[in-house]
Amino acid sequence: MKFIHTADWHLGKLVHGIHMTEDQKHMLQQFINLVAEEKPDAVIIAGDLYDRSVPPTAAVEVLHDVLYTITTELNTPVLAISGNHDSAQRIHFGNQLFRKSNLFIEGIPTNKPTPIQLHGVNFYLMPYAEPGSIRYLLDDHSIFSHEDAMKRMVDVIEETLNPNEPNVMIGHAFVLGGMQSDSERSLSVGGSEVISADVFSPFHYTALGHLHSPNAINHPTVYYSGSLMKYSFSEAKQNKSVSIVTIDEKGQVAVTYKSLTPKLDLRILEGHLDELLDVSFYQSQRVEDYLKISLLDDGALIDPIGKLRTVYPNVLHLERKIEQRDAKKNKLFHIEASDQKDSIELFTDFYQEMTTNKFTEEKREVLTKIIDAVKGNKEVTCK
Repeated sequence: MKFIHTADWHLGKLVHGIHMTEDQKHMLQQFINLVAEEKPDAVIIAGDLYDRSVPPTAAVEVLHDVLYTITTELNTPVLAISGNHDSAQRIHFGNQLFRKSNLFIEGIPTNKPTPIQLHGVNFYLMPYAEPGSIRYLLDDHSIFSHEDAMKRMVDVIEETLNPNEPNVMIGHAFVLGGMQSDSERSLSVGGSEVISADVFSPFHYTALGHLHSPNAINHPTVYYSGSLMKYSFSEAKQNKSVSIVTIDEKGQVAVTYKSLTPKLDLRILEGHLDELLDVSFYQSQRVEDYLKISLLDDGALIDPIGKLRTVYPNVLHLERKIEQRDAKKNKLFHIEASDQKDSIELFTDFYQEMTTNKFTEEKREVLTKIIDAVKGNKEVTCK
């Protein structure tokens, strides 16, 4: 069979205060045209349909229209899950009813996951969930991290999984080794969000969302489709695409990519102000694109962004390269200065930054005892 894998539409997204709805509609019309052209047996959307849990009305209308067109007019099943940006309850609403219209959508995990079977392939939908939710769902108090949660859910799936049939997992996760961009919201702190790709070893293809580049990871069975379009300047050099996947009865997979063309691209321009405003330069540019401009000029400039916007109306961010270099140099200086301080001095600085209390001599003595004990691996008693 053949299916299209996409994710991270982030409908309702604002980029530097600009609503992306019209740009998203432009991209999704191309996506619909691709579905009509490729005639896949299914479309997968691996989470983050919306950019926030309470999306704007315009975003909801866009999603409704796209899903209706694909499932009803093109008669193509859609399998979708919630991501960490979505409201699980809102995405889950009506999911049993929607199945009668070729829309298989899951927002909340179940302790008895059953596959959606299409053309001999088993699709397991695993919506995003916090580890605490899975701990409660499975009554397993050993679950603390995202990896713990996903591994236990895969264990439950394996109890009934037929390894002799093609099996596809649809999830929303941060796989170890993946490359993040600025527009991806962290799933947790302290590294507990990371999941090993080995967790998905029972599946012939794992269709993931969350990381915004299709090249975020290189793995034979675990794939990101990347986001629908560029949502931060850290993604400016990425080539956005959707994945077209074929899988045979033995689970052998082949993946190709189809690029979508944005209405306005998200790009970075660098140069001196006079050069960027020179007609011989900008006449070869797509001046309407969303731009981050990095100026190389030294010294004071009078209203540079105003001048730039007479030529480039969608300048979203302006920076001075020299200021960036100075800031980096200043940061390195502080790091080097910090490296010369001992542990007591560093903690004193930290304490005074974080509190309004004085770091007394008594506190210094207690901290000294603790540090000495740690270094000597001794026990210490503090009154």
